[in-house]
Amino acid sequence: MTTSKHILVIDNEPYIQEIAQICLRTVAGWQVSTASSGKEGVTKATVEQPDAILLDVMMPDLDGVATFQALQGNPTTQSIPVILLTAKVQASDRQRYTELGVKATIAKPFDPLQLAAQVAAVLGWN
Repeated sequence: MTTSKHILVIDNEPYIQEIAQICLRTVAGWQVSTASSGKEGVTKATVEQPDAILLDVMMPDLDGVATFQALQGNPTTQSIPVILLTAKVQASDRQRYTELGVKATIAKPFDPLQLAAQVAAVLGWN
């Protein structure tokens, strides 16, 4: 029996947190925890050690890229795969995210019913 995956969703919009949480739980049966800021996300990732992180790019204070860099700079979180959720998906942005070491980007608004499949495909969980 495989254990349930644990996903941390870091997004400053409660609506996005809720949609992602409901979809990933319902469709994939994964555990989902949420954080409303980059700083909170880094703390939760350190404590909870999720299997993957869905990270919003556009956030006040610590944006997604700065949050990702903080995660990468921390030995306890640097191996956790990060997928960016972003409305900015120009080729130049994607290129920059890939160079940083982000696993993938998922465009916002995302299809809630496809989200779990997209995450699983990116991370090879199928």
